[in-house]
Amino acid sequence: MSESTPTIQRPTTAAFFVQSAVAFGLALAALLIGIVRLPVGQWERGFLALGLVFVVSSAFTLAKCVRDRQEATEVTNKVDKARIDQLLTAQDPFGPAKL
Repeated sequence: MSESTPTIQRPTTAAFFVQSAVAFGLALAALLIGIVRLPVGQWERGFLALGLVFVVSSAFTLAKCVRDRQEATEVTNKVDKARIDQLLTAQDPFGPAKL
């Protein structure tokens, strides 16, 4: 029982990738327009600057999506997938259990 089952990471869907990119773009545009263009006082501008928290959060999400998409295409991930496929095809589902 010293062997551990490798975890299989599901790839990020295109919809989630687009959602994170759109969220980042909208948050950044709204924040910049709000801070620069609105005819408000300094307190209101400071409150809008708190929107930077959402921009930073969506930037991390976007960076994670880009990283995950890049990792999905790397050779090591393909080698691991081939190894798992080989193990699965070598198993006899009707034979005795090998523990």
